[in-house]
Amino acid sequence: MTRIYLVDDQLLLRDGLQALLQSAGHDVVGQGSDPTQAVVEAQQRQAEVMLLDLGLGERSGFEVLQELKRRESPVRAIVLTMSAQPRHVAEAVRLGAAGYVLKDSGAVELLQAIDSVAVGRRFFGPQVAALALQALADDAPADPFASLSPRERQIVTMVVNGMSSSAIGTELHLSPKTVDTYRSRIMTKLGVSGVTALVRLAVREGLVDD
Repeated sequence: MTRIYLVDDQLLLRDGLQALLQSAGHDVVGQGSDPTQAVVEAQQRQAEVMLLDLGLGERSGFEVLQELKRRESPVRAIVLTMSAQPRHVAEAVRLGAAGYVLKDSGAVELLQAIDSVAVGRRFFGPQVAALALQALADDAPADPFASLSPRERQIVTMVVNGMSSSAIGTELHLSPKTVDTYRSRIMTKLGVSGVTALVRLAVREGLVDD
């Protein structure tokens, strides 16, 4: 039995995963969609494995991986996602993911991943391994968003979803002036000169859907 924490922004999917995992003899110790809360709760509840989606509404699963790495957490993360982009596989590995499973892979592969990661091994199924090799073979450029902090990534997602500085400030409890400072810094880091260019970059890199 493995103690598992679920992180996904879809409650129905989390509930379905919980039923599957419990029927397989695992213990789901918690679930949620907020990156910060997930890391704290997973550690408090002594989860051994975390199943983590990369798309968390206005947040990113990469934030969770970054935080687990920063804390040197013993919780081992398996990315469970629809994203088959080689760059995302490479970035997840760089940030310490112990496994990467595509959501269309099926229950058998997911359970194999959990069993492998729980005993200290890594798990990347044949399809994901091929994606990782493709990233290496293509010498794919680094994720341009990798230089952004978790907060900056969050603001990028909110900007490209059409939110104003005022609305972002209200959501994040920041002043509009502080949000404008973030936006200016983000544009400089990414080398773009406006929201339209930022949206195009975010879509191209898979940060948001087209």
